[in-house]
Amino acid sequence: MPDTLSFSLRGKVIVVCGGSGLLGRSLVSTIAGAEAKLVITSRDRKKVESMAAAECAAGQTVYAEQAELESEPSVLAMRDRVLAAHGRIDGVVYNAASRPMTGWNVPLSQWEASMATNATGFFATVRALGDAMAASGGGSLVNISSMYGLVGFNPFLYEGTNMGTSPDYFFHKAGMLNMTRWMATHYGKQKVRVNAVTPGGIYNPDKPQPAEFLGRFARMTALARMADAREICGAVIFLLSDASTYVTGATIPVDGGYTCR
Repeated sequence: MPDTLSFSLRGKVIVVCGGSGLLGRSLVSTIAGAEAKLVITSRDRKKVESMAAAECAAGQTVYAEQAELESEPSVLAMRDRVLAAHGRIDGVVYNAASRPMTGWNVPLSQWEASMATNATGFFATVRALGDAMAASGGGSLVNISSMYGLVGFNPFLYEGTNMGTSPDYFFHKAGMLNMTRWMATHYGKQKVRVNAVTPGGIYNPDKPQPAEFLGRFARMTALARMADAREICGAVIFLLSDASTYVTGATIPVDGGYTCR
């Protein structure tokens, strides 16, 4: 019989960094529903406190923490509070991202602001939480990258819309993938697994993308549609769970086949 219990997160202490956005909210509800003891971190304490209260009202075990991820002292203080409250960290999902850069010909300060969170903040956070897992005997770190960490910019998708992309996003999402491989090697003997998920485009029901974009994206994707945010979460649950104990250094595309052709 299949060992379905190995997919459970029951009793595991999981930290989600960046839980208040479209994908983050689905990650929170899905991980909490898998019976983890979930800690949500954000710079906006009120937002995550509201989310935690809603999940607790539904019978889940969710806690709120505040952290400024571009500040190492703030990250280390958050880590220490989690360890003091729960004794260990079994899993981390790094889903935080900042999008201050608005184009190519913009002040360099926008690039620098992006890197403060998306490069320096990412490194400070995964190092602090990864070291904590290593010290307590192991765990699983899941980095949420993007299919844009695997492919280049396709302007066709955005023609005639007010949508667009910026180079910093491609830079840090691609860098996250190689950092994932480096960390998998670094932490391997300490029983910390490090993997990445690269989501494709996610449909936003609250603020739907323009029809022109949706049609073009469908033509570019094997499954001919955008994802629902919850469809990204299964791969994350797998990587956090004991079902993936021999998986590390991997990149799992969850993009409906966008990058397969």
